[in-house]
Amino acid sequence: MISTRILTGEAVAGALDDLARLRIAVFRDWPYLYDGDEGYEREYLKAYTVPGAVVVAAMDGPRMIGAATGAPMEHHAEDFAAAFEDRPERLEDIFYCAESVLLSEYRGHGLGHAFFDGREEQARSLGRRFSAFCSVIRPPDHPARPADYRPLDGFWRKRGYQPLPGVVANFYWRDLGDAEETTKQLQFWMKPL
Repeated sequence: MISTRILTGEAVAGALDDLARLRIAVFRDWPYLYDGDEGYEREYLKAYTVPGAVVVAAMDGPRMIGAATGAPMEHHAEDFAAAFEDRPERLEDIFYCAESVLLSEYRGHGLGHAFFDGREEQARSLGRRFSAFCSVIRPPDHPARPADYRPLDGFWRKRGYQPLPGVVANFYWRDLGDAEETTKQLQFWMKPL
């Protein structure tokens, strides 16, 4: 039986190992191509144990098969402040819908909507005026792009999100098969709540 659970605070802390494994497994695929490790992941995911943060966990019985994370944007100010410096919205008015990771065999059954619904509900409960997330920018002719890849732009637009022209953040990670981290650009999308 597939279900979703809302996790906050200590419940998130208890799920960090599962979240780390999911991120590593799912982000190996296109468009992330991420070569991660559990130690880094557990440390990174502590950002979602702060007040106001939420994890929407997708469960198949007792097994976590997907999750979506979110937190008040100011908790990510160091990473995103530069991208938003020319925007009229204050970071304190934005809820950041971070990762959505779901094992491939569970996709296409509405869990993506459940992930956004849970995070947007959390954002509204905190009085946030906007919900935002970012997507990885990869060239359309990238050699690792699967021939059957379908971008999620249509899904995001149907949920009311629009890309923010010029609002791009730089992150660094090691792609599969690479020896070193390289810069990745992430495009922000946002909608009013």
